[in-house]
Amino acid sequence: MPLELTDERSVWLFALWVVWATLLFGGFVFGKLNTDSTHRIPRWARMASSFTLVVAAWSWYVFVPVFPKDYSLYLAIGMTLGFIGDLFMAQLVPVKAYVLGGIGSFGLGHIVYIIAFATFGDANQFNEPGVRWGALIVWWLVALVGWYFVVFRGQKHTFLHYAALPYALLLATTAGLATGLAAQESVFIPLAIGTALFLLSDLILAAQLFNGLHFKMIGDVVWLTYGPAQMLIVYSMLGVLAIRNPMLV
Repeated sequence: MPLELTDERSVWLFALWVVWATLLFGGFVFGKLNTDSTHRIPRWARMASSFTLVVAAWSWYVFVPVFPKDYSLYLAIGMTLGFIGDLFMAQLVPVKAYVLGGIGSFGLGHIVYIIAFATFGDANQFNEPGVRWGALIVWWLVALVGWYFVVFRGQKHTFLHYAALPYALLLATTAGLATGLAAQESVFIPLAIGTALFLLSDLILAAQLFNGLHFKMIGDVVWLTYGPAQMLIVYSMLGVLAIRNPMLV
């Protein structure tokens, strides 16, 4: 099977990207500020933008040839779990412990992302130990410091406060592996930016949930970092295909 996308498939993937961007950024530009001044982007537009990335991720899995198939499958599963997490956090899943449900779904998604980045790096010799472990250690420290100051310090500690630490370290592992890939192959720089944005988004959300941080449109700031983060992860398939076929891009 040739390692390239047909014109029709490329148009489909680009169209999904346009739909995602229109929903997220269009929702911000044209939406109205809600009553507690946290969002301009309507909830339906946020959920639809996330679902669009699910469709894009599974489209990549269907379209790509056999060699990067595992990577695309991991991304599709991870994005699907992320969408489920979005449903929890939007309180569209009827459970009281919606934050724990969101953490669980996102956490499982990041485990899948970690498998994707690690296995792809190992299979393609982007696994130089010094680079990989150096990036991981830096991001683990960032996550630990962020968790301590944003979630833990000065709070009455509950199970969720402690659960946020392994979750933050999990996101940092994703960012570390992506950074390690980017340090060895420049096509993965957008992926590394995406995973960093994901961690940043999560820290802002944690500050809101655990520390009562509030400023105008804080919810939009979370989504305008989280949404592009997931998009850059899903569309990192472009980098994978570029490595397999440099003539593709």
